[in-house]
Amino acid sequence: MRRLLTLTLAATTTLAGAAVADELRDTALDIFKALPSTIPAMPDNPATPEKVDLGKALFFDPRLSASGVFSCYSCHNLTTGGDDNMETSVGHGWQKGPRNSPTVLNAVLNEAQFWDGRADDLAAQAKGPIQAGVEMANTPENVVTTLKSMPAYVDWFSASFPGETDPVNFDNMAKAIEVFEATLLTPAPFDAWLNGDDAALTAEAKAGLQLFMDKGCIACHSGVNVGGHGYYPFGLIEKPGAEILPPDDKGRFAVTDTVDDEYVFRAAPLRNIAVTAPYFHSGKVWDLKVAVEIMAESQLGESLEPEETDLIVAFLHSLTGTVPTVTLPVLPPETAGTPHPTISIMP
Repeated sequence: MRRLLTLTLAATTTLAGAAVADELRDTALDIFKALPSTIPAMPDNPATPEKVDLGKALFFDPRLSASGVFSCYSCHNLTTGGDDNMETSVGHGWQKGPRNSPTVLNAVLNEAQFWDGRADDLAAQAKGPIQAGVEMANTPENVVTTLKSMPAYVDWFSASFPGETDPVNFDNMAKAIEVFEATLLTPAPFDAWLNGDDAALTAEAKAGLQLFMDKGCIACHSGVNVGGHGYYPFGLIEKPGAEILPPDDKGRFAVTDTVDDEYVFRAAPLRNIAVTAPYFHSGKVWDLKVAVEIMAESQLGESLEPEETDLIVAFLHSLTGTVPTVTLPVLPPETAGTPHPTISIMP
């Protein structure tokens, strides 16, 4: 009888624990979404193997820059979290850029690109750095001339954009890069847990997830990318100091010219956040715990206890995913018609 009672109590405890776990997952599924298993569809830009391979070559090719030094990969290193792990990026003439480089991993899932959302999609985003004087400092005309000078690129563009009379153009370059970047999805333990694997998250990560939801972090960081959508003032409750929020960078105001958008930024996606330090658009914070505490105080008016910070950070670590295997492309050789690089120490 005693043994039966013990077994009954154990079973009841197990069922209660399972019910709590299921309740947490059900709540999470209402707020978040597991990573898709296939490349997301992009309007008017269907993915094909040929286009993926072309986009990969372009992503790694430094000849898209005027100096022949910088490529997309320079600021979006796939071995270090999809960014460059610098406060702000270095570009043409070794100039220092104005903002921290966001990760390219899972970026296709963002509502818009850049901290201020000035690019609607990855194709529009790809055009920006190539033309920016502080980054790759090139022109669409010179890029097209460079690509057309190499027969292999002409063949690859023709295969990627069949039926077009002049497929080697700046728009198609951007579309190919977009398709390759759309393959850079990183399934994480959090996705496995959302899909039903109870063992995928530690007890600390689950407790951190509960706190993340209870404290209100989900007001800005929700959905499949745990952020990456919506625009919010940095310092909704308490504005950080100038060392974190530089007064001369007014965020989305530069896009909309609307006073209400001063110091407003797109919510950062939090996937792989544990490996993409430093943090914020200014890149001024290197410690994830400190970043969590700053966000709690400035956005929520919350002063976290140290153990609460540790638990939320444990949850954020569960967002670190597996980067897909990317084989380095062998790029086409230059020809006599390929424009020479513009070597510059200073602009």
